[in-house]
Amino acid sequence: MSLATHLKAAAFFWGCASAASADGPERIVSADLCADAYVFALADRDQVAAVSWQAGQTVSDAPGWALDLPRAHADAERLVALQPDLVVFGPAGAGTAARFLDAAGIAHVSLDWGEGWETVETNLLRLGAALDREHSAATAISALQDRRAALRRRAGDRAMAVSVFYLSVTGGAAGSDTLVDTAIRTAGGLNAAAEAGAEGWLRADAEWALRVDPDLVVTSFFTDGYRTRANVGQRHSAFRRLLAGRARIDVPASAWSCAGPQLIDAAELIADALDLLEPRT
Repeated sequence: MSLATHLKAAAFFWGCASAASADGPERIVSADLCADAYVFALADRDQVAAVSWQAGQTVSDAPGWALDLPRAHADAERLVALQPDLVVFGPAGAGTAARFLDAAGIAHVSLDWGEGWETVETNLLRLGAALDREHSAATAISALQDRRAALRRRAGDRAMAVSVFYLSVTGGAAGSDTLVDTAIRTAGGLNAAAEAGAEGWLRADAEWALRVDPDLVVTSFFTDGYRTRANVGQRHSAFRRLLAGRARIDVPASAWSCAGPQLIDAAELIADALDLLEPRT
């Protein structure tokens, strides 16, 4: 079936569904891994018509019920064929698909990219408005704020400031202004890389194993990330020495594949590890 035929069919479907969708979309398609996380946070199960092609991979936090749904890619023909009345895109946006969706009368919304809680809250409010679920978005934001407040209280009960270093399977690290930094600080830790002056995402550099002396190493994507040959974080002797004999926690890749609502789960896992640490002699 050609894209033109899909457009005609989708326009007919949208016209029939428009009255029902006055109270919010009934067929939501998520076209991106990050979009998935927000859709799962706000949409009802029976509203979701398709999830991203990444759902079901180890970097996804898709619930079991979503794994039987059709998979969406961010190209116009496949999206229109799913006959949605709302397509949710991640921070990469709709791209060239936007004009075809507009021509078919299919609503779409794109989320922002960011590394902190302000972006998470902005995206929840934006999707909440698109779903006609502003109250649900406000409730989700309030719950996140309550959990962050609980983490601040836990941090205040600790007798020491704890240094935390993040190590990816690629050997990369995270300085300030990253979602990892946000999670570490929310947990009440000090980001060792940021404290050493690093900003943003850092490429593999074994010298970091000599620059930092963290109380806790947070690893991620070691066993549940995308397949990669660049597993320097696992193979390089300097990083192996950094990990040896030191407290370590592995955060599931699905908790911070982007700055989404599940980022609070990563912060709580780090906080749990910080609570168990004993002062080093």
